[in-house]
Amino acid sequence: MLSGHRSAWRRRGKNSRAARIAIPLAIPMALGLTLGIILAVSGGPVSTIDQSATGACASPAASASTAAVAASPSASASPCPSASASATANTSTTPLTAATFAAGQVAFRQLGDVATAPVSGAAGATPIDLNQTAAEAANSMNCTLQVPNNPLTTRGLETPYQLGDGCSMANSATEGAFVEATILSPNGQLQIYNPLVITAGTTAAATPAPAPTIQRGDQVIIDVGFNGNNLALTGRGAFQGNCVDALGQSLIGQVSGCNTVNFYNLANQEIARGVLTVPALGTDDSGQTCLSTRNFALIDQDQSDNVISTYLINANGQTAQDTSANVSGLAGATPIGNGSDDRLLADFVDPANGCSPFSATDTTAAAGTSAAQALNELSARVNAPQTIAEVPVNDEMSLVNGVFSVAKTNVYRSLVDQSLLSNNVNANDVAADYCQNMVNLAPERNQTDMARELNFASPVPATGDNLATFLGARLEASFMILGCANFGLTDPVNVTLNGAGIATAVSYTFTQQQANAAGAAASASPTASATPTSGGNPVQQNPYMRRHHHQNISGM
Repeated sequence: MLSGHRSAWRRRGKNSRAARIAIPLAIPMALGLTLGIILAVSGGPVSTIDQSATGACASPAASASTAAVAASPSASASPCPSASASATANTSTTPLTAATFAAGQVAFRQLGDVATAPVSGAAGATPIDLNQTAAEAANSMNCTLQVPNNPLTTRGLETPYQLGDGCSMANSATEGAFVEATILSPNGQLQIYNPLVITAGTTAAATPAPAPTIQRGDQVIIDVGFNGNNLALTGRGAFQGNCVDALGQSLIGQVSGCNTVNFYNLANQEIARGVLTVPALGTDDSGQTCLSTRNFALIDQDQSDNVISTYLINANGQTAQDTSANVSGLAGATPIGNGSDDRLLADFVDPANGCSPFSATDTTAAAGTSAAQALNELSARVNAPQTIAEVPVNDEMSLVNGVFSVAKTNVYRSLVDQSLLSNNVNANDVAADYCQNMVNLAPERNQTDMARELNFASPVPATGDNLATFLGARLEASFMILGCANFGLTDPVNVTLNGAGIATAVSYTFTQQQANAAGAAASASPTASATPTSGGNPVQQNPYMRRHHHQNISGM
C-alpha cells in the first residue's frame, strides 16, 4: 500500500506505464476510421503558459506529450483564443460552493438488479438486442458479459469472463470490457486480482495467473468497466456473485459490480476499528492536497466509473492478463485498458503532479502492485475534500428513460460506497448544485496544475494532445452533457481544436457562478445544452466524442 510522494524514479516509472497504455489504446481508434474515429496527435517542443487578466490559457507551440507518437500535419497547435469565456475571471473570490448531497448513509444492503430484458437508460428506453451480429454490435456498442460461476471464489476469479452479443475484445476501444477484483481479509489485508475477459468463442492467449486463496471471512468486490455504451451481465454467476447492472431493467450503462455493498460494509467497519488503514492523499509538487475521485477538480459527467485493470491482446485478438511474465512471453502483444476516472487519476493525474494512488499487491499487474476502483473510493471517502463530489442525478448512467431518477442514482452510488440520496430530495437541486460546484472548483485546479500537465501524456490523444488539453476538453464536454446551461451557468472553458477536433489549447475563466434549479426539466440531454460561448465545441467537432455519444465521451 503506497501513499504520499513517490521518489523521482517511481514517478518516471509511472509516467512510462501511462504512455505504454495510452499509445496502444490509440491503435483501435486509428483502425476505426470507417466508424468516424479520427486519431491525430501533435508533437514538438515543451509548451508554455500565457496568462491574461481575464483568464488563463495554455497554448502549446506544438504541444508535446510524453508519449512518443508520430505527429500529424493537421494536429498543429492553434494559438490561445483571443476571446476567453464570457464571464470575467476573479481568482481571488472564495469558491461559491453549493450543497453536495453527500451526507447521507451508505447502503447497508444490496440495491439494484441484474437486468434480464435490459433497456437503455436514455430517452425511449430502447431494448438492448441480445442477439446481435458483429456489425450490429459495432454500430450499437452494446455488449453482454457472461460472468463465470461462483465469481467470488478462487476458481471463479481464475475463470475468464466472456464478452458476447457480437462484440470482440479486438475492438476494445469501443466494445472492450474489463474486470477488477479487490479482496479484503478480516485482518485488513488487501489484494488486487484482475480476472481476464476473453471474446466468446476464443481462448486466452495465456493461462490466467493463480488467484489469491479466498478464506472464510474475506470479502471480494468485483468492479466491471466498459468502453462502449451499455453492458449487460449474463450467466448464473451474475446472480451467484450478488451482481448489479441495472435498476429493474434500466441498465446503468458502462458500470456494474458484484458484492459491492458487502465489501464496503466490511471495509468501513475495519476502518472504524483501525484494522484497515487508508493512507493520506499526500501533497503534490505544488504543495496542494492530491486529488481523489470525489474531488470536483477530477470528476466529469459520469464520475467514479470504470476500472484500472489492463490486459494484453495479440494479433489474433486473444487476450491475456497484463503480468510481467506475459509482457515478456507474448511477443507482439499490446496493452489495452478501460477509459476510466480511476485510471485517469492513478496513471495520469497522480504521477503528473507527484502523487501516488492507494495501491495493493496485484499478481496480475506487471509492476506487482496496482491501484483499483475500490481503493480509490475508500481513499476518497476517508480523505474527503471540503466539497464532496458524488454521482449526481444528471449523470447519463443514472437516467431512466432519459429522466432523472433518484432510485437509479442510489443504485449507482451503492456500487461505489457513496451516500444515498433521500427519497424526497429535489432532483433538480442535486443536478444544479453538482454543476455549480464543478464550474466553480475545477477550472482553478486545472489551471494550477497546467504547467506540469502540459508535459504529460494525454490519456486519449484523440481528445486532447496532452494531459492539460485533454482535461480541458473533458470538462467542457461534461458541462454540456450534464446540461449545466439549463441551470443558468456559463461554460468556464475555452478549448482550441485543430482540424481533427483534437484539443490543442485551453483557457479558463474563474468567475464564481450561482446555479438556478427552478424551471429546469427533470431530464438530461446533451442536445439541450448550450454551445460554448467561445472557442471550439469538442462534443460536435471531435469525431471520437461524437462516436462515443454521452457515456464516457472523452474516453476517460
